[in-house]
Amino acid sequence: MNDGDLHARRAVEAVWREESARIVAALTRHTGDFGWAEDLAQDALLEAVAKWPGSGIPDNPGAWLLAVAKRRAIDGWRRRERLQAREPLLGAEVLEAERRDDVPERGDPDRIDDDVLRLVFVACHPVLTPQARLALTLRTVAGLTTEEIARALLMTVPTVQQRIVRAKKTLAEAKVPFAVPDRTERPTRLASVLQVVYLLFTEGYAAAAGDHPIRPDVAREAVRLARQLRALLPGEAEIDGLVALMEFQSSRFGARVGSDGLPLTLAEQDRRRWDRSAIARGREALQRADASTRGLGYYGVQAAIAECHAVAETFDGTDWDRILRLYDALDRLAPSPVVRLNRAVAVSMVEGPGAALDLIGGLEPELGDFRPLRAVRAELLERLGRTDAAVAEFRAAASLPGNDAERRVLLRRAESLGQAGP
Repeated sequence: MNDGDLHARRAVEAVWREESARIVAALTRHTGDFGWAEDLAQDALLEAVAKWPGSGIPDNPGAWLLAVAKRRAIDGWRRRERLQAREPLLGAEVLEAERRDDVPERGDPDRIDDDVLRLVFVACHPVLTPQARLALTLRTVAGLTTEEIARALLMTVPTVQQRIVRAKKTLAEAKVPFAVPDRTERPTRLASVLQVVYLLFTEGYAAAAGDHPIRPDVAREAVRLARQLRALLPGEAEIDGLVALMEFQSSRFGARVGSDGLPLTLAEQDRRRWDRSAIARGREALQRADASTRGLGYYGVQAAIAECHAVAETFDGTDWDRILRLYDALDRLAPSPVVRLNRAVAVSMVEGPGAALDLIGGLEPELGDFRPLRAVRAELLERLGRTDAAVAEFRAAASLPGNDAERRVLLRRAESLGQAGP
């Protein structure tokens, strides 16, 4: 592959990550068929890969992809002899858009004209299994590849591919409408939607792959969707908990990456660069969640943990005892190996690295190929003075799938520690 082809391919990948949700959502609204819309978007992507090396990258690549996909949809309708039936619907859609431009919207106060939010609710429809909802939404909303989704969900690539194909088929067979559900259906759909929105944010906060450790634009989209959800379902404590969690974590974006473009740990970050307004918004949202008669839920407890970091003036001044108690509560509320891994980090700060290392060993069967586990173990070994073992673990962590910037940090730490000697 020559430089021009490589540049074009990277441009296609970047556009897909940025625009996939809006492209698929717009196509779903135009065609009324979620599965077909996703296929049309993928076809347009392949056409871009074929044409952009020769023609150059368009000024507005997202619009180019959407236009190509729409043309393919029209060709498909012609082949299916359905264009005539669809034209009145498309015409009415254009007229409605023009009416909204000229006349203030004074209709249903619950109505939210947001294609991406509709797309999330479609992908999180209860006719799908929980894992299928996650896989499908991460594919269409976050623009992740199947490999990245597999890492995020701790699944194999073939399993992710099968779930996505089956999910699209199930939605088509169920004739799921492209719409935000009405009031009576929203609470039952909320848990899946919140989970997907947070996974979307996580991809922005710590990218699963690629050269860049963070993707603030993706995180901002997740925060925007969560705020839309709060407008749709006011008074839901878990939405406020999620908003609080994302605000606290977003506050660190200005300090998350060093001058060399590599990610920094909490201990390394310059806390003067944290966004205090985001922290204040997070605390307000957490207070609303905590005021609920049901108490803090899964996201609310995580937000309380994030608040401990946000208000600490220094890393050493962090209230690790409170964080450990909160992780104990989170493990009772929603036990998982990842929660237990994070709890082990808190244990290391309260009881010492030796106690945490024993806990890490018990997670090996479930998280053996999970890069963060190997990285945490490497840090614990380093703190215990077991230099050779720590170097080996840092290198092992770097060899596992994940973000390239993180890989470089892990290799640099292994090299630095190896040079320091025992």
